[in-house]
Amino acid sequence: MFGISGAEVLVLLVLVPLPIVILVALLVAVLRLRARVQHLERQRPVGAGDLEALRADIGQALRHVAVVRYDAFGDMGGRLSFSAAIVDDRGDGVVLSSIHARGESRTYAKGIAGGGSDATLTPEEQQALSAARTGRQQ
Repeated sequence: MFGISGAEVLVLLVLVPLPIVILVALLVAVLRLRARVQHLERQRPVGAGDLEALRADIGQALRHVAVVRYDAFGDMGGRLSFSAAIVDDRGDGVVLSSIHARGESRTYAKGIAGGGSDATLTPEEQQALSAARTGRQQ
């Protein structure tokens, strides 16, 4: 016919549509991946703005804790008295102290703002606060 043999016609019939088939397969794969990404984006727990809000919330969580046990009175052993500091990332929180004597027990709470208190802190309370803020027991 045009000087093309049957084998050449067969090669042309296979090679010409092959790039089209590959292109269609790639497009289908891209569409499937796009649908999967959209599904995952709908499933993600937080958006970009929510992440900053979560970080701010975590920073305000009372998550830095330290306890100092001691003998408040010389005639008692067992280190039954304690001071516990519980603060957030900014150093805001509370120091709780419980003083145990033979006949009675007293408990005190002192507010902490910015790592300090309006009330005078005992050495044990200061030690607990310092340990909570630095993460190291002394």
